[in-house]
Amino acid sequence: MASEHIEHKLALLPDEPGCYQMKNINGKIIYVGKAKNLKNRVRSYFKSSHDGKTARLVAEIADFDYIVTSSDKEAFLLEITLIQKWQPYYNIKLKKGTGYPYIKITNERDPKLELTGDVKKDGAYYFGPYPNVYAAQETIHFLQKVYPLRRCNEFQGRPCLYYHMGQCLGACWRTVPEEEYAAQIAKIRSFLDGNTGRVKQELTRKMENAAKKLEFERAAELRDQLHYIEVTVEKQKIISTDRTQRDVFNFYMDKGWISIQIFFIRQARLMKRESRLFPIATTAEEEFETFILQFYDRKNNVKPKEILVPSGLDNDVLEQVLEVPVRTPQRGEKRALMELAAKNAKIKLDEKFRLLELDNRTTVGAQNEIFAALGLAPGHVIEAFDHSHIQGTNPVSAMVQFVDGRPEKTNYRKYKLAEAENEHSADEVANTYEVIRRRYSRLLKEHAAMPDLILMDGGEIQMNAVKDVLENELNLAIPVAGMVKNDKHKTARLLYGDFDAPIDLDPKSQGFYLLERIQEEVHRFAITFHRQLRNKNSLASRLETIQGVGPKTRSKLLRKFKTMNGIKAASMEDLQAAGVSKAVAQAIKLSL
Repeated sequence: MASEHIEHKLALLPDEPGCYQMKNINGKIIYVGKAKNLKNRVRSYFKSSHDGKTARLVAEIADFDYIVTSSDKEAFLLEITLIQKWQPYYNIKLKKGTGYPYIKITNERDPKLELTGDVKKDGAYYFGPYPNVYAAQETIHFLQKVYPLRRCNEFQGRPCLYYHMGQCLGACWRTVPEEEYAAQIAKIRSFLDGNTGRVKQELTRKMENAAKKLEFERAAELRDQLHYIEVTVEKQKIISTDRTQRDVFNFYMDKGWISIQIFFIRQARLMKRESRLFPIATTAEEEFETFILQFYDRKNNVKPKEILVPSGLDNDVLEQVLEVPVRTPQRGEKRALMELAAKNAKIKLDEKFRLLELDNRTTVGAQNEIFAALGLAPGHVIEAFDHSHIQGTNPVSAMVQFVDGRPEKTNYRKYKLAEAENEHSADEVANTYEVIRRRYSRLLKEHAAMPDLILMDGGEIQMNAVKDVLENELNLAIPVAGMVKNDKHKTARLLYGDFDAPIDLDPKSQGFYLLERIQEEVHRFAITFHRQLRNKNSLASRLETIQGVGPKTRSKLLRKFKTMNGIKAASMEDLQAAGVSKAVAQAIKLSL
C-alpha cells in the first residue's frame, strides 16, 4: 500500500517518456528506470503485486522522482548516465573493461599492430575480442611476419633488426609511402575478417619457391605459418555463410533471475561467448535493453557491424542509441544462432538454481540454524570479533562479517588497540570495550545498518562488556553470543542469554560447520594482522639500533623500501637517494 505522499505524486505523473528514480527512507537512489509512459510505468510498481527482487525494491521505496525527456532515445541515454552516476543497489551494474584483448591497428602516419584491452575512439581499427591473450599474441606474431607494418620506434637513421628480419616496412630509416601501409592494412583486415584463402595461396607459393632454391629454413618457417592458420584461425567450425562481424544477444528469465548470453561472431566463427546472471527488479525486456546499452557504453566493447536481439525489444531506439543495425532474425542461420543463445541462457540459469539450492544449505540455511538455536528470528548479517596479542604487546582486534552465511571480505575490519597498563598481561575486557565502542559508534554516525547478531570469540566476561557498551552507552539492542571452545581449542557450543545453559548445536549440522568457519576465520584474520604489525615493529626496532638512524630516517626507509629485504638489497646510491647521508648509509649496509 503506497503512502499518502506517494499517492499524491502518482496522480501528478505525466503521460510522457522519461526516467524515474526510486528512493529509500534516507533519500538514497536505489533504482533508476526508463519509461515510454512515466505514468503507467511508475504506477505499476505500487498498483500490482510483485515477488522476488521487485518486491524487495517496492518495500524499500519511500519516495520517487522523475525526469521527462523529449524522446525514447533520450530516456535510454539518460538512464545509463544516471545508473553510472548513482550506482543504485537494485540496478544491473557492469564493470568497465571486458578483460578480453583486442588487436589494434594504430591510427598513425606509420601504423603498427599492438595488443590492447582498452578500446578508445581514436580512429584506430580494433579486432576482437579474443578468447585469451595467448591467441591474440600469436595472431599478432603471425601478421607481423606475413604483413608487416612498423615494429620500430619510427625514424632512427638506420634500419632496425625487425626490418632485416622482414617484419618492419622500414619507418626506422625511410619514409614509407602511405599507399604501402594502406595495402598491408587492407590485407590484414581481410585476414582478420576470415578471408584466409588468399594468404594461404601466397604462403604456399613462397614455401614452394624457397624449397626449389634449397632454402629449407625459410621453407620450414613458411610451413609453420600455414600450420598456424589451419590449427588456430580455421580450427573452429564456420557458423555463418557471410563474414559480417556481429554480436548475438539473448536471454532466459525464471524466478526473478535473468540469464544473458552474448555470442561474438567474428571471421564467420563463434570467437567468444559471455554469460551473465542477475536477479532483476523489473521486466526482463527493460533490464535486457539496459544491459545491452551498458555493455557497449561502460565496457568499451567494440561495436560490431550488426547486433541480433530477440523479439519484444525496442530495436529502433536501440539502433538510434548504438548507431549499429539492431535486428531480430526470423529465419535461417541467424535465427538458429538466436535459438542457440537462448538454449545456453536457460542451461546456465538452471545450473545456477541447482547450485543455489545446494549452496543455500551451507550458507543461508546454516545461518538460519544458528539463529533458530538462539531463539532469534532469521537474520542476514553476523559480525564476529577476536583479539590477538603477545603478553599484552601490540594488542589488536579483528572483525569479520558474514552475510547470508558467506564471508563479506570487503567489510572486514582491523583495529589497533591501546596497550595494556601491565606490559605482561592483556586486558581482554578493555580491548572488548574499545573495539565494540569504535565499531558501532561509527555505524551510528554513518547511519549504517547494524548486524543481526554479534559473535565474540570469548566467554561470559567479554559478552558482558559488549552488552554494556551496546545497551548502556549506544542504546542498541543487538543480540550477542559467545563462541566457546573445548579443551582441544575447537568450537563446541554457544553462550547466550543468562549463560546458565550453554547451547549445543548438532556437530554434524550445517549450522555447526558455519559456526566453526566463522570462528576460524576471525581467528585467522586477527592473527594475520597481529603478525604483520609485530613484524613491522620488529623491523623498526632493528633499524633504530643502527647508529644514526632515528625515527625520521626509519620512516624514510620504510616508505621507500617497505621491507627489511628491500633495505638490504638497496645499494649505497639507493639509500642516499632516499634521503640518508653517506655515513648513515654505510652504517646500514654494515649492520644488515
